[in-house]
Amino acid sequence: MNLKLLDRPLIITDVETTGLYAGHHEIIEIGALVVDPKDFQIKSSIDFKVKPEHPRRITRMAKSVNGYNARDWKDAVGLKEAMQSYAALSKDGLFLAYNVAFDWSFIADGFRKTGVKNLMDYHRLDIPSLAYDKLALKGLEKLSADAVSVFLGLPPEVRPHRALNGAMQAYNIFTKLILLNRL
Repeated sequence: MNLKLLDRPLIITDVETTGLYAGHHEIIEIGALVVDPKDFQIKSSIDFKVKPEHPRRITRMAKSVNGYNARDWKDAVGLKEAMQSYAALSKDGLFLAYNVAFDWSFIADGFRKTGVKNLMDYHRLDIPSLAYDKLALKGLEKLSADAVSVFLGLPPEVRPHRALNGAMQAYNIFTKLILLNRL
């Protein structure tokens, strides 16, 4: 399908994982928002806890960031079910994330592992590039989501990280950066 840019929904995505390396570590949570590219309103969302196939691979750092414990994930869905829902939600959309390389590497690996077809546009948009463009000359010293949030007057993301909270944090940063153009 040949959609115009402003006809493609923005799919703001965050994943929580068992570690840093897609292919070895796994997605344990997916949060995504579908955002209208014209008015930036949230149209829908998903939030899934995903049951890891190799829970022993979770790193201490990942556990400390996302608070994973088997008890809270006992009713989690399988990766295939999560990716099918994500594919349906993200059809024809543009992928956005705060850490696009990290989040996309895990989403792409999820599509590969499950055989679920990726129905999104092939472009990827990252929010730190926009933050650099808008804020570096205004005194922003770091590009972490928390640093950008604080610089913009937003609260940092709550701990432990949850995927939907991360997607909302990315959305809040993104919309605030977009509004800088309009002031």
